[in-house]
Amino acid sequence: MIIQTSINRFRFAAVAAVLLSLATIHGCLPKSMSEGGGGINITLYGFSIMKEPLEKAIYPAFAAKAKREHNLDIHFTSSFAGSETVTNQILQGVKAQVAILSIERDADRLKQAGFVTSDWHLLPQQGIVNKTPFVILVRKGNPKGIHDFSDLAKPGIRLIHPDPTSSGGAQWSILAMYGSELVKSQKQTGEPDRARALQTLQAIWHNVITTPASAREARTTFELGNGDALITYELDALLMKQANSKSDAEIVIPEATILSEHPAVVIDRNGSAVDRQVIDAFMQYLWSEEAQRAFVKFNFRSATNDALNQENKELATIKYPFTVNDPLLGGWSRAYPEIIEGIFRDQVQRRK
Repeated sequence: MIIQTSINRFRFAAVAAVLLSLATIHGCLPKSMSEGGGGINITLYGFSIMKEPLEKAIYPAFAAKAKREHNLDIHFTSSFAGSETVTNQILQGVKAQVAILSIERDADRLKQAGFVTSDWHLLPQQGIVNKTPFVILVRKGNPKGIHDFSDLAKPGIRLIHPDPTSSGGAQWSILAMYGSELVKSQKQTGEPDRARALQTLQAIWHNVITTPASAREARTTFELGNGDALITYELDALLMKQANSKSDAEIVIPEATILSEHPAVVIDRNGSAVDRQVIDAFMQYLWSEEAQRAFVKFNFRSATNDALNQENKELATIKYPFTVNDPLLGGWSRAYPEIIEGIFRDQVQRRK
């Protein structure tokens, strides 16, 4: 963890108003900010799989840019966990200034509690910084013959799945499994078969043997040799494969799967007025081509330019991709109460 550099508040206050306008227009810090040196710390809380691209690429690049162009020292303090856990920590009072969350519902929770008062939808791409599809990890050679989400319903499959009460990734996974059956049945018959989607989800959940707290913890559980399969973000599956050339895991791409989309928000309650100007500059930077290219390098998909995705040859082609805003799911305002609560919690989880 980086120790925060002391800040000369009076020096910064003189240029704060200029900083906001320039950061918004140019996505960078003004030269006047650097007069006399100084520095600032940004505290960011993120959902678990954001760790690598932020710490290895985004933070260093933004800090180097600020130092090179404006002689300003920028430092970061980070904490990563499941998206629901991160949100609960902020609600309990941790001094996060920025949050990058797995699901928009968590941003809404922060807004409803008064921690976020600005509208993140006014940011580029309505606040979505990156996206990634959900895939299946299986053992080498795919001994269980798993080729789609529906195959996870077969008797004898031992599935690792993160906990929906703490992990945004787990909620995306539920929408991926349920929505996949809706999309495929609609392609096949012209109508979405909700009974088929429910039955498939029930059968799959029957095969879940453990529910770690986050997508990253679920990946670790699978890496340790537990289970036959894991549903996870494509980027985390690729990171696992790239980190361990001897891994016994293979990636299965479902025929239809969801693209998870991840919002970034400023925690308006935390930080001084001058901190906020630097934070706003960092927020704008997240949608710069440099930052979006860094996300793609670490196996996310760009939120701003699909052409950047071609730079990463490991990213799979999805036959029938869909998002939470597909009419079959209706956006988070419908998907959470109707599918996560009404279908998964009340008709699947409680009856296992």
